[in-house]
Amino acid sequence: MLIRIGLEVDPAQHRTQAWALDFPGAFAYGRDESEAMLNLPRALLRYQHWVNQHAGEQRLNIEDFDLRLVETWNVYSINDQYEPAADGYEVNAWFRDDWRPLSPEEVAFGQELLTWSRSDLLLITGELPPEKLDALYPGQRWSIRGILQHIASAEWWYLDRLGLATSREALPADAFECLAATRQQLQAVLPQLAGLRKVVGVEGEFWSPRKLLRRAIWHELDHIEHIIQLL
Repeated sequence: MLIRIGLEVDPAQHRTQAWALDFPGAFAYGRDESEAMLNLPRALLRYQHWVNQHAGEQRLNIEDFDLRLVETWNVYSINDQYEPAADGYEVNAWFRDDWRPLSPEEVAFGQELLTWSRSDLLLITGELPPEKLDALYPGQRWSIRGILQHIASAEWWYLDRLGLATSREALPADAFECLAATRQQLQAVLPQLAGLRKVVGVEGEFWSPRKLLRRAIWHELDHIEHIIQLL
């Protein structure tokens, strides 16, 4: 099976991410491009198992990998004048694939993935006592509660990139309530994005419905693994 790959090289973090462009939520990291590519097949098998387990049927049957690197993006940072700046705004990957409108089937599958990842997130964190949620870990930017708030805020931010977010001031202060509110907004908006040919530039970065969905699914799954490591 052909697996189209986009590589996102982040020199500042000394890390490369391999995105399986036709399988939202399937990704792998490496210290460089080669390591990220080598790590992707195992990540795809884990992804397939996760999807099929949640679907209750064999939804995916990925075999005979034909890994095909189709594009590489080098992450860079800019200041408010859109000039290169080491400590500026980080411009993440915009692949040519992100120009493609989402099909209704891709939107429906994306909504399922978001439902499953949220179920996993709440299963892991929903019953944690306050002392666990608020514990600080060496070398970590946030507590687990802070990570939850970050996931919620990021989903609002993704919607805002396409001019689809509600007022940020209206978001609940409680992390779990904020997660529910921003996810409700995202799930409500997604069906409207099927077939939509929309690309916008915001703060020096391109956004489209496909990029929004790609990053929203990745972001929650990535932080689920982050939380598991902390626990």
